[in-house]
Amino acid sequence: MIKVTGLTKLYGERAAIDGLNFNVKKGELVGFLGPNGAGKTTTMRILTGFMAPSKGSVEIGGHDIFADPLAAKSKIGYLPETPPVYPDMKVSEYLKFVARLRGVHKDELTEKIDKAVERLDLKDVKSRLIQNLSKGFRQRVGLAQAIVSEPEVLILDEPTVGLDPTQVAHFRDLLKELKGKHTIILSTHILPEVQASCERLLIINQGRIVAEDSLASLSQKASKGKMRVMIRVKRAKEQYIESITNLSGVAAASFAGEELHLDCDGADQTLEALSSSVVESGMGLLEMKISTEQLEDIFLELTAKK
Repeated sequence: MIKVTGLTKLYGERAAIDGLNFNVKKGELVGFLGPNGAGKTTTMRILTGFMAPSKGSVEIGGHDIFADPLAAKSKIGYLPETPPVYPDMKVSEYLKFVARLRGVHKDELTEKIDKAVERLDLKDVKSRLIQNLSKGFRQRVGLAQAIVSEPEVLILDEPTVGLDPTQVAHFRDLLKELKGKHTIILSTHILPEVQASCERLLIINQGRIVAEDSLASLSQKASKGKMRVMIRVKRAKEQYIESITNLSGVAAASFAGEELHLDCDGADQTLEALSSSVVESGMGLLEMKISTEQLEDIFLELTAKK
């Protein structure tokens, strides 16, 4: 759905991005990570046609973003770092304005606006002026405009900035709903957000892609074949530690409250055996995931200045 080839942006002799190549499949949700100044926002502006590259090309659904901009942009919903809202418009008026710009048929306007309002929980403010809304609500209006036309591709730059924890949880639920139906690139500095939502990661540093893989694969490479896994249970049983460390592929295990932390080889059969073992132990399996700390370690290792 998204094909990027040799993408380069020069400012004088300085390359903001340098020869980026990557693809995003239809229905995939990809996390786009990097430190400040790495080139994330520049890349996203080029992907959406807001900025021209110095070299390279971008195709959205088979359409070149610059050779065939109308066809390419019709497939994109974009939330930039600063939401593109008009403060002197009411929320409902603004969403109608955006939907009409995006070519939504007049017979579908009300249905699509109501759906976006419901998804972003904007019912109580839809008749208010945007300038009178809090930062969190303005961010949600920005998200609503990105999805109101139900585009095939969503490009979201720091979408949870300004949202409180309840709103962030709601946004995660929204991503789960959108995943598979839309192709999504999510740029964020909040690493747990990536871990909770994304299937694959693109990590950029100093204008170049330094990693492109699933979190599980990156974890294994970074830890030389070892993966740190967190399993949250209802009832911790310390006596279980001995039996779980005897499982093939498990190197170490320890409890921290109701969380079981393990070092293992990360193989599918090991993870399957772990989950089965926890269920059979009667502790009550609530959650199983790669530890956030490991994602932070990977990010710091890959983006450390050389």
